[in-house]
Amino acid sequence: MTIAARKLTRNQTLVFDCLAESEGPMSAYTILDRLRDHGFKAPLQVYRALDKLTEAGMVHRLESMNAYVACAHPDEDCSHHGMTAFAICEGCGAVIEFHAHEIEHALAALAEGRKFKPERMTVEMRGLCEDCRR
Repeated sequence: MTIAARKLTRNQTLVFDCLAESEGPMSAYTILDRLRDHGFKAPLQVYRALDKLTEAGMVHRLESMNAYVACAHPDEDCSHHGMTAFAICEGCGAVIEFHAHEIEHALAALAEGRKFKPERMTVEMRGLCEDCRR
């Protein structure tokens, strides 16, 4: 389902567009500050939109940074992936999203062997991108 075909509220659209236009991850409070001119007054407005966008697979939360990024491929249904992985550059803050099915399968097998059923899996790697290593 494409973004245009999804039924988003005005606030969800504004929050998604804010993240999609951003050059890096954003906290909910940074989003709030950017959207004040659009009538956003309280963090709850941002968090409600982020919850729905995350649920729809259009936005991802970077746990280690307590920040959000727009999905790298929002026109695809990201919800079928059991795991989303991110490479986060410590130099410039760039975030690269990818799916590593072999890691996902290995983690699922480990969980199953321990009688654990994961609800979601997120892997975050931190290091330096190619440009920052130069």
